[in-house]
Amino acid sequence: MSPARVEWVEMGRIGAPYGVKGWVHVESFTEPHEELLKYRTWSLRAPGGERAARRVVEGRTQGGGLVARLEGIDDRNAAALLRGLTVDVPRDELPEAGARQYYRVDLIGLRVRNVEGEELGVLEHFVDSRANAVMVIRGAKEHWVPATPVHIREVRLDDGVMVVDWPSELEERQ
Repeated sequence: MSPARVEWVEMGRIGAPYGVKGWVHVESFTEPHEELLKYRTWSLRAPGGERAARRVVEGRTQGGGLVARLEGIDDRNAAALLRGLTVDVPRDELPEAGARQYYRVDLIGLRVRNVEGEELGVLEHFVDSRANAVMVIRGAKEHWVPATPVHIREVRLDDGVMVVDWPSELEERQ
């Protein structure tokens, strides 16, 4: 059985204030990072799940990230209150994924087995590294598998299964 389809997709996180006029740093989870700015209204989600819609007034790349000014946020103090909120967008606003492309949110919760048929566990989350994203799979052991086409052999969303080229005992051989 596949994991439940989410209606909101986490696309970024609000960081520290930028300047004194209400701008904020934004960590974007899109590729490329500035794609997040194409969504003109963000749903900002607090840790408790409360949401507030904010229109993006303006935004741009700054250094290695993004900065944005949101409607109704006019000074540094107001911007500071947004720190740590997630930026969600409705799933129906996302473009269709291409062949062998998936949104991470759709892969979390899949049962993962290797090409030998051994169950490795469930994909819990992703960790971004300099080289590529890594899938954290938790079962009897925790496996960190690179999220690359070389390692991801098959994804069957309808069955809730992913097949990876990753020997279950690789960590012990090193």
